[in-house]
Amino acid sequence: MIDAIYLERLRRLADAGGRRILGLVGAPGAGKSTLAQAILDALPDQAVVVPMDGYHLANVELQRLGRAGRKGAEDTFDSAGYVALLRRLREQRRDEVVYAPAFRREIEEPIAGAIPVLPDVPLIVTEGNYLLLEHGHWQGVKPLLDEVWYVNVDQNLRRSRLLARHVSFGRSEEAAEQWVSHTDDVNARLIDATRLRADVQFNWPASG
Repeated sequence: MIDAIYLERLRRLADAGGRRILGLVGAPGAGKSTLAQAILDALPDQAVVVPMDGYHLANVELQRLGRAGRKGAEDTFDSAGYVALLRRLREQRRDEVVYAPAFRREIEEPIAGAIPVLPDVPLIVTEGNYLLLEHGHWQGVKPLLDEVWYVNVDQNLRRSRLLARHVSFGRSEEAAEQWVSHTDDVNARLIDATRLRADVQFNWPASG
């Protein structure tokens, strides 16, 4: 469950009139997607989740660029496309449905046009790792958000979640440990350095 103080903050955003966009940011394994789902459950028919992960570059493109071994790093996303989507959501016309991409972990690929956003939805929740970076196209994200919550979690718990996640999607325990150590943890340190730019520090104990 979400504590009452955060629920009240969410309701103020949803009831403010017009379109509001809330960003959830944190390291891999922090529980961003679980928190996003909890927000949907708390605000039925008032919110939709648009994940940054929908802008993962396709695996074939990562192979072409030589970045497949670093999938999840900041330069393995279409950051300009993500900013453009946020701008469309901010400026959405009343006669327009905006379609956002999703990311499917079971195939490790983004799927275009998977998330319909209707114009009368008051609150967009977007979650991802790099919402607070201050360079490249990423620096265009924060000005398009009404609030940003940084999702904090115990680092040992975060790593155990990631290891379990990677194993559940087909990696061996050894391969999962290598990926977490050499990819996820590197990204986590970069993301953690942005935490002070967030409006809210959210301590989230749930799994996910």
